Amino acid sequence: MTAHSGESPKHFPFSFRYSETMVYPREVLNRLKWTEGEALDEAIIWYVHRGAPEDVMRVTGDRLKALGKGFFDTDEATIPYHRILRIDYRGKTIFLRSEKAKELT
Repeated sequence: MTAHSGESPKHFPFSFRYSETMVYPREVLNRLKWTEGEALDEAIIWYVHRGAPEDVMRVTGDRLKALGKGFFDTDEATIPYHRILRIDYRGKTIFLRSEKAKELT
C-alpha cells in the first residue's frame, strides 16, 4: 500500500513522500489545517462510501467540521480515516492509498 503520489507541491514546507514511515491521511489533513500558508479548505478528500456510485464519494475541506483521532466530521457524516483513498490539494494529489485511486474523477 502506498501513502501518496510521491511528489509534494513545491510550496509545501513539509513532505508527504513515502519513505521509512507511513504517512497517514490524518497527518496530511492536520498539516493542511495547522501549517501557516496552507488551507484545509482547498483540499478534496476522496473516500469509500458504500452505496454511492462506484462506492466512492468526495468532500471538500471547507465541509470538514472536526479532525478527530480516528474519524473526521463533515456537516453530514462522521468518516473514519481508513476510508480515505486520495487527498488532492491545489491541483495535486498529495495522498494516495493505492494506484487505483489515481483513476477517481
